[in-house]
Amino acid sequence: MSHLAILGGAPVRAPKKPWPAWPVEIERAVELVSEVVRGGHWAYDGPKEWQFAHQFAAFSRATYCLPVANGTVAIQLALEALDIGAYDEVIVPGQTWQATTVACLDVNAVPILVDIDPETYCLDVAQAEAAITPRTRAIIVVHLYGAMADMDAVLALARTYNLRVIEDCAHQHGSQWNGQGVGGLGDVGAFSLQASKVLTAGEGGLTLTNDWELFQRLYSLRNCGRPFKEGSPTVQSGNYRMTELQAALLLAQMERMEERVNHRDENAQHLNRRLAEIPGIRPMKRYPQVTRQSYYCFSFRYDSAVWDGIPGTAFRKALGAEIGLNVGTTYEPLNRCSLYKPHTKRRHHLNEGYWAAIDPARFELPVCQRAYEDEAVVIWHAFLLAERADIDEIAQAVEKLYEHRAELREAT
Repeated sequence: MSHLAILGGAPVRAPKKPWPAWPVEIERAVELVSEVVRGGHWAYDGPKEWQFAHQFAAFSRATYCLPVANGTVAIQLALEALDIGAYDEVIVPGQTWQATTVACLDVNAVPILVDIDPETYCLDVAQAEAAITPRTRAIIVVHLYGAMADMDAVLALARTYNLRVIEDCAHQHGSQWNGQGVGGLGDVGAFSLQASKVLTAGEGGLTLTNDWELFQRLYSLRNCGRPFKEGSPTVQSGNYRMTELQAALLLAQMERMEERVNHRDENAQHLNRRLAEIPGIRPMKRYPQVTRQSYYCFSFRYDSAVWDGIPGTAFRKALGAEIGLNVGTTYEPLNRCSLYKPHTKRRHHLNEGYWAAIDPARFELPVCQRAYEDEAVVIWHAFLLAERADIDEIAQAVEKLYEHRAELREAT
């Protein structure tokens, strides 16, 4: 019989041994949602929504937090609050969920796709600088999976060229750079609260800022143009609000948020140390300025050349069979992404020049492509809530695959 689970052998992790479920604070969430239902305030600007906003701002060490309808809207409102619109260029890393660029299109800006840093899969700052033109107004930096972009370099670049910085923190609730929470490092931070995230309301989003004027504009933008308070500025807009029911779900999770983020980070650092000892396996770079790392997914890099040419697809499938988890790759690079198709919407055809400018196929993203096709190994965050012995099984599985790589290679 084969040694490898994918070929019929015994897996490293027992098939009936479950991994942690997600979400977890079910009973507390039911209790708080029941309070909302009985209280009768189901809409926006309720006491639980503002309680959550204050708690998350404090957790992130930021001044202002504003819940919104979803993460895509959070980026769109950030752009509008910063007065970025028609024909303005916005630099975006080519490796991100397509919503990051869709938000730019929805304010008639031009997303400029740049390649990623091969050590973090986040924005390559040198590539970003090379893409700056007189029309560039902002950089959207995406802290991807379990790594952060070099925020010192990003902010220095923004100061040099007088650019705004929006942080897409959909994967990073709780990460810190020199003790400052993500989302509070640039001008505006945008978060998703979708069902798979480490803080979730099923759907939802939020923005963070330390700027009082920007907060007031964000509030008006999310609330049909209404002012935050008498005398606050107003901006023409629609309804991008969150409900009090969603806020109750979030409050239930905030009670153990700090503990869970720290637990994931400790487990991830332990797993990275184990993986770093295995030939052809490279953990993602963690800058010394990262004082805490949150994980939407745990990722590492696989070098097929060291593994006798075994393709990344075969490695990921074999690893998944050993540990009973779905092991995937990165998002599709946005220049070839099946979900990012600006030319399928007539509303984006403002003129021929704009139509050509938003064509993602005009960009070259070789590092993104290499990561997607062969190099990246990505596992959803819930497993990081397990115990240390469970985490060790993942390293043991990779060690087992390396030991029996000849068998795996023959089967692929």
